[in-house]
Amino acid sequence: MSRALITGITGQDGSYLAELLLEKGYEVHGMVRRSSTETFERIEQIRDRITLHQGDLLDQRSLVDTLRASKPDEIYNLGAMSFVAASWVQPTLTAEFTGVGVTRILEAMREVCPEARFYQASSSEMFGKVRQIPQTEETPFYPRSPYGVAKAYGHFITVNYRESYDLFAASGILFNHESPRRGLEFVTRKITWHAAAIKLGLAEKIALGNLDAERDWGYAKDYVEAMWLMLQQDQADDFVVATNAIHSVRDCVEVAFDEAGLDNWEQHVEIDPQFVRPAEVDQLIGDYGKAERELGWKPKTSFEELIRLMVRADLELLGR
Repeated sequence: MSRALITGITGQDGSYLAELLLEKGYEVHGMVRRSSTETFERIEQIRDRITLHQGDLLDQRSLVDTLRASKPDEIYNLGAMSFVAASWVQPTLTAEFTGVGVTRILEAMREVCPEARFYQASSSEMFGKVRQIPQTEETPFYPRSPYGVAKAYGHFITVNYRESYDLFAASGILFNHESPRRGLEFVTRKITWHAAAIKLGLAEKIALGNLDAERDWGYAKDYVEAMWLMLQQDQADDFVVATNAIHSVRDCVEVAFDEAGLDNWEQHVEIDPQFVRPAEVDQLIGDYGKAERELGWKPKTSFEELIRLMVRADLELLGR
């Protein structure tokens, strides 16, 4: 039985990945940070089938101890300060978690289990002010947020350890990926939740920023399969995981309100300057051709299907 360790197991991606690995017969371990309020709702349904370890990407000792205790064959580093907007408020902490934290876990791996396989969650935010459309593994980075800068550091330190120490260290450059498990602060989930809430008479308005911002949005459940496939290859490499289709925030609003059975979405939407980024990332769209050729992976869920399934989930959630 293969053993996997997932940092960030309580997050959206971590919970879907844990379910996928359990289906594949893995023994699944997760690393969680000590917190006064435990937030395990995303993994509640599998809690009795996984082993949790207390550790922190800011604390080297705890990483070494977690790796010794879990003895992983595969390590998935999904832990990070993951909300881009918060990275301007806490830029130094974002750098520590999302950037330097990757170095800490690679160092711990080098010391405890150098034969394990390592996955780093890289991000399309590294492309930022894009140099070419669509973006591929060869597109230069130009990050436009402290989060994007920290992710670029995490990405390159992973490449560096792969080339310097012959570790199996792969990176998935994941474009935006959403689900009913997405946090409410993220724009897609904010929209689907509010569409459901307005439909049920629990809210009247939603405040948004730039409706013209465009992203390549996929389904998180599809994307965790690509993470797993990367660690099953003969060689470690980096892969863009995306849909190669682009949609605006406005598109998301239109589909969500349509699924909720609401007409005239404009009367429910207010533009609030506080939700406009200091430096906007204009157009992220990823070419997943390499992942399709080498991993046999491609997205299964369209943007419209994704937004509609999220609205249905939020209608059910709020209906309770």
